[in-house]
Amino acid sequence: MKFTLLLLAFGIVAISQAQTDSTKRYTTAWVKGTPPVIDGLLNDEAWEQVEWAGGDFRQVNPDKGKPASVQTKFKILYDDKNLYVIFRCYDPEPEKIVKRMSRRDSFDGDWVEIHIDSYYDKRTAFSFTSSVSGVKSDEYVSNNGDDWDASWDPIWYMKTSIDKEGWIAEMRIPLSQLRFTNKEELVWGLNVQRRFFRNQENSRWQYIAPDAAGYVHLMGEMNGIKGIKPQKQLEIQPYVVTKAETFQKEEGNPYATGKATTADFGLDAKIGITSDITLDLTVNPDFGQVEADPSQVNLTAFELYFREQRPFFTEGANTLNFPVAQNENNLFYSRRVGRQPQGWVDTDRSGDDGVNEYVKPVNRTKILGAAKLSGKNKKGFSWALMESVTAREYAEIDSLGHKRKEEVEPLTNYFVMRAQQDFNGANTVVGGMFTATNRQLDNPNLNWLHKSAYTGGLDFLHHWKERMYYISAKGMLSRVNGSTEAISATQLSSERFFQRPDNRHTKYDANRKSLTGTGGQLVIGKKSGNLVTDLGVTWQSPELELNDVGFLPQTDIISQWFWMQYRILKPRKITRSQRFNINEWREYDFGGRNLNEGYNVNAHAEFKNFWQAGGGVTYRVRSASNNDLRGGPTLRYPSMFYYWGYVNTDHRKKFYAMLTPEFGFGQKHYSRSMFMELRLTWRPTNALNLSLAPSYSRNQNEMQYVATADASGEPKYIVGRIDQNTVRMVIRATYMLTPNLSVQYYGQPFGTAGMYSSFKSITNPYASEYAGRFITLANMLTTVNNMYAIDENGDNATDYSFGKPDFNFGQFRSNMVMRWEYIPGSTFFLVWTRERNGAFYDSHPDHKSYSFDFNQKGHNIFLMKFTYRFRA
Repeated sequence: MKFTLLLLAFGIVAISQAQTDSTKRYTTAWVKGTPPVIDGLLNDEAWEQVEWAGGDFRQVNPDKGKPASVQTKFKILYDDKNLYVIFRCYDPEPEKIVKRMSRRDSFDGDWVEIHIDSYYDKRTAFSFTSSVSGVKSDEYVSNNGDDWDASWDPIWYMKTSIDKEGWIAEMRIPLSQLRFTNKEELVWGLNVQRRFFRNQENSRWQYIAPDAAGYVHLMGEMNGIKGIKPQKQLEIQPYVVTKAETFQKEEGNPYATGKATTADFGLDAKIGITSDITLDLTVNPDFGQVEADPSQVNLTAFELYFREQRPFFTEGANTLNFPVAQNENNLFYSRRVGRQPQGWVDTDRSGDDGVNEYVKPVNRTKILGAAKLSGKNKKGFSWALMESVTAREYAEIDSLGHKRKEEVEPLTNYFVMRAQQDFNGANTVVGGMFTATNRQLDNPNLNWLHKSAYTGGLDFLHHWKERMYYISAKGMLSRVNGSTEAISATQLSSERFFQRPDNRHTKYDANRKSLTGTGGQLVIGKKSGNLVTDLGVTWQSPELELNDVGFLPQTDIISQWFWMQYRILKPRKITRSQRFNINEWREYDFGGRNLNEGYNVNAHAEFKNFWQAGGGVTYRVRSASNNDLRGGPTLRYPSMFYYWGYVNTDHRKKFYAMLTPEFGFGQKHYSRSMFMELRLTWRPTNALNLSLAPSYSRNQNEMQYVATADASGEPKYIVGRIDQNTVRMVIRATYMLTPNLSVQYYGQPFGTAGMYSSFKSITNPYASEYAGRFITLANMLTTVNNMYAIDENGDNATDYSFGKPDFNFGQFRSNMVMRWEYIPGSTFFLVWTRERNGAFYDSHPDHKSYSFDFNQKGHNIFLMKFTYRFRA
């Protein structure tokens, strides 16, 4: 009955549909004589060769479809090497133009941008943005406007100026940065968009409603392009880096002397093989300027996901993207390449013979080289592949001056390939992806790793009725090969736990040497108009394994979801826009057990004073986990309510704030949680941006997993009441000396402490009554040397024991980077990275009063990196 109602809801017709203008056309011309000088001034005779376009921009927001509050005009010229663009951005009050400066791709203050579909495939485009302060932003647009990749950093030139009529932006875009077909006469997709910051207004030359189904296929056209040839791109960027470190000195440890220095070099390159094919490669890359990951303490059975921040892997990441389900799951997770070595070394530290052994740390696997090859042709076929090789890594061990090496990471090859073909005017897209991981396992101690791993996926997307409706389907297959030890480890891993005693639909087989799994997804939806929605199902078989080069924290799931949003994207009464959502979802394992069922409603609004607010409530009707007991039976939890909200003040102001509270309440008093974050941002000048984001969370859970104890061969699954307090402060500061010279600081003090009590032993984990799922251990427990001993049968003998699980952890990570792009594409970095660890402890005996104690000497890294880009 519920599913039928969802289907009926899915079929509701929207009250109104998105509207767009008829296609606009702009005719450009070849520059005759001297081309424009890019100085941000409208004083070149060349610009008289073409007429102004624009003057009739319409708002995308806040008042969709209405004429823009301030108008914009533009002109475009070209020659055999460059595209030239000039914008006249009118403003009746030029003294109020917002000239905020920021790092590249930050889109702050007033700006104007051009979107160019030079392939004219109606799916992809290149975006070039100029802020009035002279800051560049650029994006590669794909999936018909669904993905805007700001990691794409082409070389182009831009200047701006302010006068009594408003402001001017002038651009020169080398044709080598664009991709187009080799034809005598070309038609390109074109649009121009402007941000009028103080009104928070976006307007476009070719009006495309914000609730339209797609973007690129609705852009205007640029005609008059004749006689240009695709340019072959050749850019080579060597680098040199020097690094000095200071850290805690350890007496007797030859690898902890308190200081270290290194120097290295490498190479990045971008080569146009043909006009349609580009090669990106890196040899011995260095990512020392990348911001540190946020501190985390993981109490779950699942791997944590951290976003990619390394430039080689972030640029063009959407071309090698194959998401699985509605989270971070993906066939390719680039952080697998160059990860921390997976092996370890058993050493004798103050052992029976009194000899100390010391290990030289290896923090990450060296990437010997990596290459990405990508291409697209005029028939709508696009493809990309990546090949990477990581080094064999050794840990060096010192024992009384005698050194030996043990392998901790094998030589590994990673291969990833993605291809897509569009049909029917890009209304239909068919694609596929393949990944391969191959390891050279010469060391028997690493036989628990897969020798090889392969995954493949096929996807299909079809739109109809002017792209208002769509259907999407995906299928996936994985196979891993290795020793019986490796495949046993895969079966017993936290992603699947085949050994669960109540697992009736999969079987642990210690003799297996391979594992093959499948997955898939089917979604049908409506993506334009006031009412948008989708209904989907996804599945990941118990044997599916993506984690050699992908990301998949959990398998054995069949998920169904429904989402619907009603949106009002124009001013109404006191609001500028409103959105209302409903969600429903269910999860089952492949044995048919209902693991999760929940419902959510939420609403969001932006007000006419530019404040924003939203909130929602989630009711989790049913919750059970096949993983929380770490190989034990499925554990069922009582139902739970979550409440959350947020309020943002007007971010046009020099000072603005955001408050985000969240609360959770479990039935039967089994759980309570609270999270509170306050974000404060202050811009005392256009060049300086300061932000502070303190947060506090408290988690109280009666069913937190503690340990699996051994009672004469019988496993005892122990849970307890955890009272965990966590604080975090994210500090950021950016100072722009010029648009190309910046100093950035990132700091994060983090502390978390957990105290356990009310220990329980799980006896009937899926009992209908919560109290029938466990027995309490309070009267059976004694403490001996940080261990808990349990006498369950009352015979004054210990039946089993487990360690005291309390923890406290404090960490302060910080990163300061000076970045100077002294010529386009060439950069000089000065970097200081610091990490200091310690404790976060309860400092008051009568009430909770937590304090940091960073009792370890900080680990400091000082880095200088110089890059120079050669262009041909």
